[in-house]
Amino acid sequence: MTTHARVALVTGAGSGIGRAVARALRKDGYSVVLAGRRRDALDVTAAELEGDERNTLVVPADVGDPDSVAHLFGKTQDVFGRLDLLFNNAGVGAPGVPLEDLSVDAWRTVVDINLTGVFLCTQHAFRMMKRQHPRGGRIINNGSISAHVPRPNSSPYTATKHAVTGLTKSASLDGRKYDIACGQIDIGNAATEMAARMTQGVPQASGEMAVEPVMDVEHVARAVVYMASLPLDANVQFMTIMAAKMPYIGRG
Repeated sequence: MTTHARVALVTGAGSGIGRAVARALRKDGYSVVLAGRRRDALDVTAAELEGDERNTLVVPADVGDPDSVAHLFGKTQDVFGRLDLLFNNAGVGAPGVPLEDLSVDAWRTVVDINLTGVFLCTQHAFRMMKRQHPRGGRIINNGSISAHVPRPNSSPYTATKHAVTGLTKSASLDGRKYDIACGQIDIGNAATEMAARMTQGVPQASGEMAVEPVMDVEHVARAVVYMASLPLDANVQFMTIMAAKMPYIGRG
């Protein structure tokens, strides 16, 4: 085990927001643990990180699986010896079908990854952060504009993102006595693979299809680095960052 100054763990690090945030954290001096379901995608992210490859740990993991999460955090402990930042970023959506036509399996998949995964990772982060020296750390949850308002036919995604907000608040409260700060970043239309459909037209509450503006994902990465840069006696509890002209204010 090697002693590292600051260590961050990023879930969903194989693409999109997770990859951009991992790059930004490395530039800011963090050693970075890359977690995700696809080893090949994680390796692509790792290849994009600057600096000594010994400061990168790639761990394929399914955040919805308790055993997989235990392995992820065990490897982090073994290699780096501590954890200063957890970015709970992994998330999936379900097919955009009417609520009454959604399969139970599709619902459970979204709940397992978007909600149970955040809980499991937060639980393990608490265990590491409360016993390490110096004690404490920071957890940043990736919420969404859907943590505030839904899109049509998005019941599992919207429900889990609303629930993440409650979990963020509970973790923020429960972490105080351990010097663990927890906040949430709610992101709207960052230009990633997941948001590519926005530029082609997506359903609106009115029933119409409309193209929506997107923003550079690097703005999100810089926002996460800012949240992470604060001392543990300060916290960004909630931040909303979005394409300025996307239909959020006035949605519906």
